[in-house]
This record gives sequence, structure tokens and C-alpha cells, in this order.
Amino acid sequence: MRIPTFQDVRAAGRRIAPVVRRTPVQRIPGTRVLLKREDLQKSGSFKLRGVTNAFAVAAPVRVVTASSGNHGKAVAMLARAAKVPATVVMTARSAPEKVETIRGLGARVVFVEGGVAERNRLAEALAAEQGATLIPSSDHADVIAGQGTTGLEIAAQTAGIEAVYVPVGGGGLLAGMCLAKAAWHDAPTGLSVPSVPSAPAVIGVEPVSAPRYALSLATGRPVTVPPSASVADGLRGQAPGRVALPVVTAGVDHLTVVEDDEIVRTMSLLRTHGIVAEPSSAAAVAAALKADHVQDVVVVLTGGNIARTRFDELTGHGIHELQSTHERRQTHPYAALAAA
Repeated sequence: MRIPTFQDVRAAGRRIAPVVRRTPVQRIPGTRVLLKREDLQKSGSFKLRGVTNAFAVAAPVRVVTASSGNHGKAVAMLARAAKVPATVVMTARSAPEKVETIRGLGARVVFVEGGVAERNRLAEALAAEQGATLIPSSDHADVIAGQGTTGLEIAAQTAGIEAVYVPVGGGGLLAGMCLAKAAWHDAPTGLSVPSVPSAPAVIGVEPVSAPRYALSLATGRPVTVPPSASVADGLRGQAPGRVALPVVTAGVDHLTVVEDDEIVRTMSLLRTHGIVAEPSSAAAVAAALKADHVQDVVVVLTGGNIARTRFDELTGHGIHELQSTHERRQTHPYAALAAA
């Protein structure tokens, strides 16, 4: 198992530059929150970064992956461009529009009952059976390094920011951002020097129903949680990644959780500013807004791949179908984390 470094992130930045888009940073009017607009990435999400780096390193002739949607779309795009067959394993509860997008890009979709754990196990088995290259959605050194290039761009595009907020699914983007903290310093080791501003805090955001990284760091061991039904389908991971966890443990400054109704309200707010964000993307924005910072912070707006009908369902009448925050905090097994 190879653990990536800051040097890997730098190398990934050079590899993927011809393919990915350098996305803009945009302020939410009237707030201290700046958005790193990865929803404007070519694939509609940040996932293209890690996949492009993994393809460049591995040069696969056949690929298999597991995904809730955005990673699978990026894999399908790169596989089509490289003219190699791709198989994407998804849970039976995956968003139909994401399934059809992946199929439309020429990839084979295989469904599995259960949650993320079952999905990932089947992908590993299929890759071994087919002799294919497995490109995990997050827990892979080259994928993490590619995701970390988001941090390199933020360091170049901003100044004096207090924190970077990252939604946490598999943990690849969070791990990559932890590595990229070194970009705020002169030394590649990430050590501060007096003449250089310190790196911003890296804050990971999980759904209250799936705080596997928060629990893992709190207990000092990997913790697996039950399958989540969070509206943020990309953040339903059940266990921390073996590659990502040590990087996150060493580099993250804080982990927090958000409720589904907070996520949906934030989607509605962003829409008033012309931004359509998927729930997983809005989760970190929700956390940053309620923190009420006095200095600027950056949130990685990770993706905007959501069907209009689903968006309207959630932000229109859908929010009223969610349990109230008060009720959920009284009954949810991770209520203490939500209240912290």
C-alpha cells in the first residue's frame, strides 16, 4: 500500500494540466465563503482530476471501478477517450440520471444490493476476474494525488484564507487537500517559515448518518458505520480508506457533520445565486455558512451533477419530507457529533 505525498500532488498537477479545467473561485455574495467551482469541471465534478492522474500513471487496457456516480462518469469519459472497456459498479439506490449518463458514455454498469462496502467488494472481484485495472473512487494513491491538485489551485488563487472545507465521501479529496497544505509554504515538507503565511485549516464535512472519519479519528481506529440514507448520495461511505486515513489523521484540522435539511436549504440558497449544486457538494457549504467565519474561507463545490427533477423535488416539497433537525438529533446514534 503506497501512501501519497505532496510531491505526488505536484506531479499529478503536471500530468493532468492538459486535460482538466482550472476552475474559478467565486464568493457567495454577502458572506465570507468562497466557492472553488469544481461543478464547472469538464465532467461536472472534481472526480476528473483523480481519474485523469490514475489513467496517466497506469495506462490501463481495461478498467473497473465502484462509484455513486461522479467518479464513474469520469472513468467512463477517460475510458472512452482511451478506447478501453470500462465497468462501473453501483448500488441499486444510485441516482438514475447518473446511471444513464455513465451508460451513455459507453461503460457497462453493474448493480449490487447493499451499500458502499458491498459495491467496493464487487468491483475488486470483477477487476481480478477480468484482469482489469481497478481505479477506486478515492482510496488510491494516484487518485488522492489528483484530487489534491484542487488545493494547489486554491493556494494560487486566494490569499489569507482561514480554512478550506471539503465534503467527505471516500476521503480522497480530503486526503489530497491535507497533502496540498504544503502548497502554502516555501518548503515541500509543509513546514512553516516565519515569512510565509500559515496554511489554512482543512475541515472535512460528513453527513450526520455517516461520520466514519470523525469516529475513526476520535477512537484511534478505523470505524465502519451502517449504510446511510443521506440525501448526499456521494457521502455515504461506510468506512475510512486504508490509504486515505493515515493522511487525514496526520493532516486534517477538524471534522464536522451536517444534517440533510441543512444540505437542502443550502442547495436552495445557492440556486438563488445561479448555482445548481448536488447535495454532496452543498454539504460543505452548509457547514461553512453556519460556522460564521470572520475571515474568508474556501469551500470545494465538488459537483453539480443532479437532475432538475431531483433538485426540484428536494428544494421544493422534498425538504418538508425530511425529519426535523430536532427530531433527528434526539434519535440518531451519532447525535453527539451533530451537536458538537
